[in-house]
Amino acid sequence: QVQLVEPVGGLVQAGGSLRLACTASGRTSSSYTMAWYIQAPGMEREFVAGIVARLGRTKYADSVKGRLAISRDNAKIVVFLQMNSLKPGDTAVYYCAADFSPWRAVVPTEERVYDYWGQGTQVTVSS
Repeated sequence: QVQLVEPVGGLVQAGGSLRLACTASGRTSSSYTMAWYIQAPGMEREFVAGIVARLGRTKYADSVKGRLAISRDNAKIVVFLQMNSLKPGDTAVYYCAADFSPWRAVVPTEERVYDYWGQGTQVTVSS
């Protein structure tokens, strides 16, 4: 089994920055794809960013390009989401997800691809 742990999110003012981390433990491997999804109040969960770790290949939702950056630390199987220029509309629960298929070359956006999910962390952006 694999566990994904996200730290407690936070409260940040509009225009500010926040970095989230997701740490994988358990039966992991160095070949993985991890992604971040958000679920705003009353909305469905949606993809925002992902990375194929062995290639360093990333993918972003159009709505966050230029403001969010995903990166990884392969030695520890940790994926980070750096969020800049935050807006009140970014307020949501942020989930990380992981897939350990060794052959992936592009980041999938479909939730069903990801076998493991973090518990979610609340990020609130105040105006």
